[in-house]
Amino acid sequence: MFNGNTLRDALLSGANNIVNCKVAVDELNVFPVPDGDTGTNMSMTISAAARELALLDGETAEKVANVNASALLRGARGNSGVILSLLFRGFAKGLKGKAEVDAEGLANAMKIGVDAAYNAVMKPTEGTILTVARVASEYATVAYKSGKDALGVFEAILEGAEKALNETPEMLPVLKKAGVVDAGGKGFLVILEGMYSVFKDGKIIESTEAVSASPAATQRNAAAESEADITFTYCTEFIVKRDDENKDPKTLRAYLETIGDCVVVVDDEEIIKVHVHTDHPGNAFEKGLTFGQLINMKVENMRDQHERAKHDAKSEAPKTAKPQAPGKAEPVAIEKDFGFVAVAAGEGLHALFNDLGCDMIVSGGQTMNPSTDDILNAIEQTPASTVFVLPNNKNIIMAAEQAIPLSTRKVIVLPTRTIPQGISAMLSFDPDSDADTNAINMQKGYENVQTGQVTFAARNSEYDGKEIKMGDLLALANGKVSFTDTDLKKAVLKLIKNLSSKDTAFITLIYGEDVSEEDAEAISEAVQAKLGSDVEVTLINGGQPVYYFIISVE
Repeated sequence: MFNGNTLRDALLSGANNIVNCKVAVDELNVFPVPDGDTGTNMSMTISAAARELALLDGETAEKVANVNASALLRGARGNSGVILSLLFRGFAKGLKGKAEVDAEGLANAMKIGVDAAYNAVMKPTEGTILTVARVASEYATVAYKSGKDALGVFEAILEGAEKALNETPEMLPVLKKAGVVDAGGKGFLVILEGMYSVFKDGKIIESTEAVSASPAATQRNAAAESEADITFTYCTEFIVKRDDENKDPKTLRAYLETIGDCVVVVDDEEIIKVHVHTDHPGNAFEKGLTFGQLINMKVENMRDQHERAKHDAKSEAPKTAKPQAPGKAEPVAIEKDFGFVAVAAGEGLHALFNDLGCDMIVSGGQTMNPSTDDILNAIEQTPASTVFVLPNNKNIIMAAEQAIPLSTRKVIVLPTRTIPQGISAMLSFDPDSDADTNAINMQKGYENVQTGQVTFAARNSEYDGKEIKMGDLLALANGKVSFTDTDLKKAVLKLIKNLSSKDTAFITLIYGEDVSEEDAEAISEAVQAKLGSDVEVTLINGGQPVYYFIISVE
C-alpha cells in the first residue's frame, strides 16, 4: 500500500517528468499549425497541482488525491490538460475514505477516472489519451483480481498504457502516416512513469526547468456602466461546511429563490457554495445553517456600491484595459444582468472585444491556452449575474466549460472556435432578450461565419494528403488546411475566393503583429479590387501573434 506522502511524491515526480519531456511530447503533434501543444499544456496543468501538493505533509491518500484533483481542475489548459484533470478527478473519487492506496482502491480509482473522462467528452476518439487510460484501467482490474498488490497493479497500469499507446497509430490513420504515437497518450504515460519511480524505488524525478507563468487576464471597471435596476439590495455569499452530505442542496436553492434572485448553489461532498441577491441576508444565513456550519460569509450593499462606482467613474479619466496579475481574485459585486468574457491575443483584438461590450479579455489563444482558473477569475471579475464566455479557439472550449460549476455566476460558454465567430456572437447579442434566447441567437449568428486563417507551418508534415514544409504559409479554411503558399497576398486572395459565395457581402481582414500596416493596406486594396464594390472590405489591426491574417467572410 502507498500512504499519503508516497502518493504526493509520486504525483510530484509525474509532474516533473512531463515538464522534462514536454518538448518531446510536443513534437508528436501531427497538425502542422503552431498550437498550444500537448506536452506544454499537460505539463502546465499538472505543475499547477504540484505547487499545492508540495505544501502537504502527513495527509491521507484521500486528502492528497483531492488537493491534486482540485488544483488540476483549476489549472487545466487545452483539451489534453482538461482530460488529464478529469482522469485525476475521478481518481480522487475512487480514493474516497482511503488513508492509503491499496490494490483495490488503485484499480477502482483508475476505472472511475476513465469513466469521468469518457463521459465528459461528447464524441470520444479512440487512439488518443482516452484509449491509453482505458486500457491501463482494464489491465489494473485484471491485476487486482489476480491478487496483485498495489505496486503490481500500478505496474499493470504502466504495461497497459504502453501497449495501448503503441497501438494508437493503428486506430488513427493520421498518426500512422506521420509515424508517431498519440501525443496526449504519450504525455499520460510519461506522468505514470514518473509516478512509478516513486512507487518502486522511492525516487522523485527532479524537474530540469522552471514552470512558465500563466497568461494574465485584462479587465476594465464596468461597475458604473450599468444603469440596470437593482431589484434586491444585498449581494450575499457564504460557504456551508456540510454536516450531512445526503441532505439535498436543491431545497436550499428553492428557498433562496423565494427571497431573492441571481441564485447560485454549487456543491460537492464537503461544501455548498452559495450566492444570492436578497433584501434579507439573515434569512439566507439561517437556512444555510440547517445544512452545516457557515464560513466565508460576505454581504455587500449593491445600491451603495453602484452609487460609489458612478462617483468614481465621473472623477477618474477613462482608462484602457490593464493586465490583471495572475492569482485568484475576489468576485466583484453584480451590477447588471449580462456580462461577457472573451479569449483573444493581441492589443488590437483586445480593444475590439472591449468595444463590442466584453467586460473581461483573457489573454490567450493559439500557442498560449489559458487555464480554467484564468477564465474563472475573469468570470468572477465580471459584474453580471449571467456571464457569456467566448473561448474563440477549439482547444480552449473544454477549459472554459470546467469553470461553470466553480463560478458564483451563471455561466454560458458559447463554443466559438475562432475570433470571427466570437465577434459575430457579440454582434448577435440582444440586451432585451433573456439569457437562453441570446445563447441560441448568438450561436446561430456565429455559425454562419466563414473563417480563414493564414499562418506558417511549424513542422514538416504530410497532412490531409498535402506535403507541407516547415515555414510554408498555411491557409486554413474553417480550421482545416486548404493549401500552402509562399506569397502572403496571393494566399489571402485565394483563401477568400475559396470561402466566398455569390451572397458574400462582408469581408473583415484582421492582420497580425508580423504584418506591417503598409503591407496590410496593400493586401486589403487588392482584395477590394478583386471583389468589387458590392462587397464591403474592412481592415483591422488585431496585433495577434501566430496568424498573419484572420479573415471573416459573411
